[in-house]
Amino acid sequence: MSILGNTEIQLHPLSNYSFAQKEDQPEEDSSVPARLERLQRQYETHGMRRTVEAIVVVHVHNHPHVLLLQIANSFFKLPGDYLQPGEDEIEGLKLRLNKQLSRVLATTDGGEPLFEGADDWDIRECIGQWWRTNFESFLYPYLPAHITRPKENKKVFLVLLPPHRTLWIPRNLKLMAVPLFEIYENSSRFGNQISAIPYLLSRFNFVLQ
Repeated sequence: MSILGNTEIQLHPLSNYSFAQKEDQPEEDSSVPARLERLQRQYETHGMRRTVEAIVVVHVHNHPHVLLLQIANSFFKLPGDYLQPGEDEIEGLKLRLNKQLSRVLATTDGGEPLFEGADDWDIRECIGQWWRTNFESFLYPYLPAHITRPKENKKVFLVLLPPHRTLWIPRNLKLMAVPLFEIYENSSRFGNQISAIPYLLSRFNFVLQ
């Protein structure tokens, strides 16, 4: 126990999990400029965008690995996406994790999907946030003092998996378990946000199961 509370986190091995494919989930935007243009349109209608993402950690050969989605063999991102206006952060993150990494078992009378293992996600605390100050790709790990109308707030949450689970991956994406030592200070490959994950996780003591 520390002044920050219990920082002990139990990790399960990657070998505990199975992986299957499901239908494609095409990206909403064909390019970064297109994504920023859509952000601007949404900002004019709804104001600042709120995004939630998950840092899901397992271990391989007794070393922590982070699960990343890879797009087109080059771009990496954390599971998660932007929220709708007024949507709860935790419930919104669960829904996006289910959409990206679970399969649909059935639908309700109202047409809402029912996901396999919908409540398997153990969402812990928000361990970092980023701010987009303008309609550009760069994000800051703080809100500059002169910025009164940020365009996006992105929060990342620590998310733990149950001991066993099947993860369903869209066919157009790859799910990769990347070791912390490969991510660490490797912004040229993973970008500033993902390469900062080892710092965000450094206060946790991982107990390997």
